[in-house]
Amino acid sequence: MHHDKRLHEDAIRPLVERFYGRVRTDPGLGPVFGGAVADWDDHHARLSDFWSSVMLGSGRYKGSPVALHMLHAEHLTPALFTRWLTLWRETTEEMLPPAIALDMQAKAARIAESLQLAMRYRRPVAA
Repeated sequence: MHHDKRLHEDAIRPLVERFYGRVRTDPGLGPVFGGAVADWDDHHARLSDFWSSVMLGSGRYKGSPVALHMLHAEHLTPALFTRWLTLWRETTEEMLPPAIALDMQAKAARIAESLQLAMRYRRPVAA
């Protein structure tokens, strides 16, 4: 266990794998992610790159989270975002020092908020 104040790169992939293991078995999230993700190893690699970029400034992630989530906007309810954040909080608390876990939870909450805003404003209004 690392006791410094900075997330270690080698902690990211195990966190992502444990977290998405829970997502996949979650009654609400599992079917949505199961329908959206074809290759879980690729998903874990991309999300590890994403969190490395967000937390460590590594620049490894090249992609558009908003565009990807837009494809599934009709399934992504506020309740599912809340559930995702709950599982994220539980997993980060288990696997990381408290200060780092809190930082990752705060970043995830801001990302979730921006994704939801993007979907709300781009979603066509029903006639």
